[in-house]
Amino acid sequence: MTDCGCEKARHDLEEYLRNEICRTEAADIRSHLADCEDCTKEALLARTLTEVVQRACRETAPEELRIQVIARLRKATAH
Repeated sequence: MTDCGCEKARHDLEEYLRNEICRTEAADIRSHLADCEDCTKEALLARTLTEVVQRACRETAPEELRIQVIARLRKATAH
């Protein structure tokens, strides 16, 4: 395990948080986050934002909105 540095950690942060990165790189980022307060804060913010978006995506849209969206999609694809 090596500290990958702020630039690499920030570049790969989203993939790291979604577990879409190889084990070696994940370990390097984890090592960096353990020692870098700024990147740790950024990771916490990104994780929180990701969780909020995931929760919002699980909610059901109001029926009226759903009907409007479907109607507009049908209209747009009919041309």
